[in-house]
Amino acid sequence: MQTVSVLSDISAGRLPDGVVRTAHPFTRDGRAHQADLYHPDGWQPAAALVLVPGASPRGRDDPRLVAFAGTLANAGFSVLVPEIPALRRMTLSAGDARIIADALRQMAGRRPAFLGVVAISYAVGPAMLAAHEPLPAGRGAAAEVDVLVGIGGYHDADAVATWFTTGWYRLAESVPPDPDASGRPGEWVRGQPGSYGKWVFLRANAHRVDDPADAALLAEMARRRLATPDAGIADLVPRLGADGRAVHAFLSNTDRARAPALLAALPAGIRAEMQALDLSRRDFTGPGPRLILVHGRNDPVIPAGESRALAAAVRDADGRSRADLHFVDGIGHVDAGGIGLGDALVLVEAVYSLLALRDRAG
Repeated sequence: MQTVSVLSDISAGRLPDGVVRTAHPFTRDGRAHQADLYHPDGWQPAAALVLVPGASPRGRDDPRLVAFAGTLANAGFSVLVPEIPALRRMTLSAGDARIIADALRQMAGRRPAFLGVVAISYAVGPAMLAAHEPLPAGRGAAAEVDVLVGIGGYHDADAVATWFTTGWYRLAESVPPDPDASGRPGEWVRGQPGSYGKWVFLRANAHRVDDPADAALLAEMARRRLATPDAGIADLVPRLGADGRAVHAFLSNTDRARAPALLAALPAGIRAEMQALDLSRRDFTGPGPRLILVHGRNDPVIPAGESRALAAAVRDADGRSRADLHFVDGIGHVDAGGIGLGDALVLVEAVYSLLALRDRAG
């Protein structure tokens, strides 16, 4: 019944009745954070989640995020939503993992029977880094994060960047294999990426260019194209310096063969941040949280193959995958557009997996 209730709340897109949202500022090792805590009215469940939003100017106040946090609370979780200032600015940094790790420590200090993190879109990267960082002792033998739920996440930063500029993507191994995936591991496939990912990338990274003039011009390009996808930017291109031209050349490229060289030529600040957030450069073999990965099969921003690749990379010491994969046709990137019966059944499986893990732990 709880699974059906969760899906009903998600579809309604509102804070469920009987859920309380309160401000919950906290400090860890001298670092002060703002956050909201959601829980059912009158009690705080022993199972705890940290919910990490994707990039949005409204941050933790985004109505969709508020409804989702309330939905999880209504299912029997205490849910902490930390404020991550970079996400309000539509940027992302490996440093955001510190805020998420502090939020996990805050909830671990409540000695929950079950602890997890739910991350949306590109926030899956810093959430993965935080969730694989050991927690302080005090939760018994399993002083770790129990589960990470990733919605529309990624594995290889360069592969995603190649996808949203060229439309090409190299298929990775899938564990378990996806019978509906077109092509075999290692094959290049072509899709239809939307332009949104490209310009969000530019908005997130424009400030990492050393030349202030280039940074301002690149930010203006991103602003125009995010407001109007076909807005003109030709007047800005001739004014770019060397670093700005390197960024523009990468974003303008549609040839997959040129992508590696253009990526390597990006300004040092952008490359350093991409590499710090690149999960494919990390070794996630061994102990760690169970992953529940949900991805839209036709996601135009992050290809569904990224969740396949992440699942393949996250294995226990015996080589078994620590991930459950759930592909949904009716979800584009992270918004539920038209969810049909088949998609609803997939989401039921994903929600059931989360609740089953919680109930076994409890």
